[in-house]
Amino acid sequence: MARPWLNVLAQVVPVPLGLLLSGALVWGATNADWSGTSSNSGNTWAAGSAGLANDSKVPMFRIDNMRPGDTGSNCTRIKSNASFPTALKLYSYAPSWPSNFQSFINLKIEVGSGGTFGNCDSFTPHKTAFDGTLDQFIALYTDYRTGVGPWTLPGKPPNSLSFRFAWKFSPSAPNSSQSVATNEASFTWEAREHK
Repeated sequence: MARPWLNVLAQVVPVPLGLLLSGALVWGATNADWSGTSSNSGNTWAAGSAGLANDSKVPMFRIDNMRPGDTGSNCTRIKSNASFPTALKLYSYAPSWPSNFQSFINLKIEVGSGGTFGNCDSFTPHKTAFDGTLDQFIALYTDYRTGVGPWTLPGKPPNSLSFRFAWKFSPSAPNSSQSVATNEASFTWEAREHK
């Protein structure tokens, strides 16, 4: 005589056992894939630099008691430590320029090689960057966008360019220019990545 509880057990057990067996087959199938890896390590990124310096320690010009026809000059060397090619430009800034006086100061700026601050003996000009009045230079070249240049410096330091600034107080400066002085003027060289 069959026992009813065995029939119930026999009917219930095959379903969970079938689920367990199918799960084991799926796990075995997903773990059976072949795989391999290869890597490249030690990757780093370092930014370049666009360092710029000049050899001056004091202003290029501090001229007192100018008379019509007086002249003078000075050189300075601009050195780039950039690790990539740069485009160099020159501009100026002078706040509260006195009326009309600076238009009697003629300014010629040449770019070349040789020469150092305070000594233009070995300076060799390559190109004239500006030839006009101090007034014009201050008014026209006020930032990198409007600056004179550019001059390309290669990206392997040290790179340098020399500049000679020559000035002349106009022989036709009127009596109204006596005892007048300019405010301070800054000459700025700026280098940006050459693209």
